[in-house]
Amino acid sequence: MSNISLGKNGEEIAQKHLEKKGYKILETNKRFSRYSEIDIIALDKDTLVFVEVKTRKTDVCGHPLEAITKTKYQHIKQGLFMYLKDNPQYKKYRIDAVSVLLKPEIKIEHLRNV
Repeated sequence: MSNISLGKNGEEIAQKHLEKKGYKILETNKRFSRYSEIDIIALDKDTLVFVEVKTRKTDVCGHPLEAITKTKYQHIKQGLFMYLKDNPQYKKYRIDAVSVLLKPEIKIEHLRNV
């Protein structure tokens, strides 16, 4: 499995997980610049949620959420503010992170308001 297909698989798993929790998915893989892409943009009741998804086959090389660096977080924030500029109707927002481990069994961890 390539890194691209691994990531897509993890994003699909995360999206289904969020939908089961009542989130309404608005957009996926929204690109704002060369560096800024938001994996999932969703609504959790009246709050706009920008979700970063990290997927790993196993945790042998570390937990997936360890891959969200300060630079990556800054890029997410850039995209967030660009999205809010084009969608001023949203007053409440937050950034969430979802990790997906695929082996030995699928394990999902959802951190709110990172």
